[in-house]
Amino acid sequence: MIEKISHIGIAVHNLEEQMSYYQNVLGLPFLGTEEVTDQKVKVAMFGVGNVRIELLEPTAEDSPIAKFLEKKGSGVHHIAYEVDNIEKTIDTFQKNSLKMIDTSPRPGASGTKIAFAHPKSTFGVLTELCQEESENLENRKDD
Repeated sequence: MIEKISHIGIAVHNLEEQMSYYQNVLGLPFLGTEEVTDQKVKVAMFGVGNVRIELLEPTAEDSPIAKFLEKKGSGVHHIAYEVDNIEKTIDTFQKNSLKMIDTSPRPGASGTKIAFAHPKSTFGVLTELCQEESENLENRKDD
């Protein structure tokens, strides 16, 4: 089931403007950027302990992050929990009457499989389930 917090997603209008704060003021190590075309978002990642902070900038006006920014402005978008079996966790959520945005996993940043639970069924918090692909885990163990 849930193993740890994977990351906290923060919606931003402009990555470049925000990155300096996380690197220079907070002193967090920069882990890189990635574009997730499926989600129409560019991600900048920073490490803090065993958790990542992911800054999320929309790459299209119709992306979920663009819609979030339009309604709520910059800020915390979601909390992602790392799970050992995403399909089983989705099933458990559904059996407990949680509404899933994704009823099956889809590709996420850093080679993960992800699925979101709707915030209306998680007490207002957009919840992401995140499972690392086994090949990513093997590569990480070699580091």
